Amino acid sequence: MQLTMRDMIDMFKVSEATVTRWVKQQGLQAQRVAGQFRFNRVEVLDWAIAHQLILEGKSVDHGFGGQPQVSLGDALEAGGIHYQVPGENQEGALREVVSRLSLPDGFDRGLLLQLFLAREAVGSTAVGDGIAIPHVRRPIILQVARSLVTLCFLKRPVVYQAPDGKPVRTLFSVISPTVAAHMQLLAQLSRALHDPGFRRSVVEAKPSETILREARRVEQGEQPAETINPRAA
Repeated sequence: MQLTMRDMIDMFKVSEATVTRWVKQQGLQAQRVAGQFRFNRVEVLDWAIAHQLILEGKSVDHGFGGQPQVSLGDALEAGGIHYQVPGENQEGALREVVSRLSLPDGFDRGLLLQLFLAREAVGSTAVGDGIAIPHVRRPIILQVARSLVTLCFLKRPVVYQAPDGKPVRTLFSVISPTVAAHMQLLAQLSRALHDPGFRRSVVEAKPSETILREARRVEQGEQPAETINPRAA
């Protein structure tokens, strides 16, 4: 589904001038139809993640016929959290990530690796603090029973052309059975990484149960636990 300028304004809560500036100066893809900008929903989400912008869930879901909400916590638990993953460089790290994904039998993992690398050649999927969300420009839609988010912590950080210049140690990857589920999960993950509690649990590579607990807390709209100041106690 194509998005209009009004859709973009409602989605990001910005002015038409800001969206136009994004198109002209910041690489947001758009087409002109009858003199008006039109935006591809998937490309917008991809661009927003790269620029660390938050999309509201209702904006992402709009146009998908009210399909059921996908749980980030459930997808992360199903996809698995892996520690001490090897990899000497970006390609080596992505190869190890792909090898750990729960893909259907016979799926060409080498092809998926090349798609990931092609996406990185267009622009880094790193989102700061040593975190990246490797994905392809079009959703990976596979014959899987449910959506999966796989989290890999590298044994050693690798150079990743991140916007903040930091090497990447943490990689999330999303596999989904539908376009709607894929977009929901990417948007949820992006929002979760703006939550200080969830982001801290990831940056510090906390135990899997802690990360899953934080993911579900964010889903439920709960605030992170406050640190008690001993002097105030």
